[in-house]
Amino acid sequence: MLTTPKSLRLHIAIIGRMNAGKSSVLNLLTGQETAIASPVAGTTTDVVEKNQELHELGPVMWIDTAGLDDDSILGKERTARTQKALEKADIVLVVCEGDDVPHEWIRGIQKPMIYLFNKADLYPNHSEGFWINALDLAARNQVLNRLQDEIKKFLKPCAHSGVLEALIPVGGTLVLIMPIDAEAPVGRLIMPQVQVLRAALDLHLKTIVVQPDEYESALAELKQKPDLVVCDSQVLKQMIEKTPPDVFCTTFSILFARLKGNLNAFIEGAHAIQFLKKGDKVLIAEACTHHAIKDDIARVKIPNLFRQKGFDVQFEWVSGADFPTDLTPYALVVHCGACMFNPAQMKARQAQGEKAHVPMTNYGLCLAALQGYLERITAVFTHQK
Repeated sequence: MLTTPKSLRLHIAIIGRMNAGKSSVLNLLTGQETAIASPVAGTTTDVVEKNQELHELGPVMWIDTAGLDDDSILGKERTARTQKALEKADIVLVVCEGDDVPHEWIRGIQKPMIYLFNKADLYPNHSEGFWINALDLAARNQVLNRLQDEIKKFLKPCAHSGVLEALIPVGGTLVLIMPIDAEAPVGRLIMPQVQVLRAALDLHLKTIVVQPDEYESALAELKQKPDLVVCDSQVLKQMIEKTPPDVFCTTFSILFARLKGNLNAFIEGAHAIQFLKKGDKVLIAEACTHHAIKDDIARVKIPNLFRQKGFDVQFEWVSGADFPTDLTPYALVVHCGACMFNPAQMKARQAQGEKAHVPMTNYGLCLAALQGYLERITAVFTHQK
């Protein structure tokens, strides 16, 4: 059985003042010595992540953070990392010493918050609330059960089919064009392909998977036209040329732009490409970290296509968790499909771009816009089923 990737897990950040017992809470919840717990303030100096399967919630990722009030020499950097962690959090656990809520540190957090009043053994005359003693391991199941009940209040019903939601009728026909190239892991499929295939199974779709040179013959063999064709962004041109105009088509990257972020904002970012001026800076952001091959889409193919279309612009690249805090030097951000991010993290980056008035699009939409196919491959999202 494969492990659920981080991007599909519920992200729960644990925050609080130094010595409030955040790491002890993490150890209690996981039933392991996941983080170093000590009475010495400031023991946790960096973000600690721990995956766990919870019976009622499924796969989650706990994110333990440094103290909010860390005023040490490296405190500013640690606080910045905590803020980065909060960007991808779906829910925030605020660990308090007693009922001392750190209002001055959390008032700007726009996330669902659950308050854990820790050290109940030291504050016997406590007020109402969710009180725990993180060192009382015998109470672990009781704490977990109540915490799951609290978390469920903030959750919306979801399904694996979300990546194809409202795009194809149940039982419809889907064609996936999946090239096996140098970047495809040996013996495996990349994450967007896996998630779309799982969604197709959830929707009971008749799914045909082909490589680019098999696509045309596969279409000819179908007794009726498919409801949707999805391709890798790198073979967009081939798909468009061979797909009948009355058949909806798009790319894996664009499906994930819709799943993880605000698709309309990404489309607006793609339209902004036409207004780029000579010397403008374009930031290309990858959610994952990989060894770029000689024909890499981010570092070779996208820049080359810009140049072919007459854009004399400069490119910079970031990958993984690295992302500039100041986007104002850039005229455009081109982001990957963010299959390695959860929606909260991708939307936080979009919000950062919006605040800086810097348009942001993604690989699939960028490639489509540069080749004149933007309206064609976004039509499926505006069509009323």
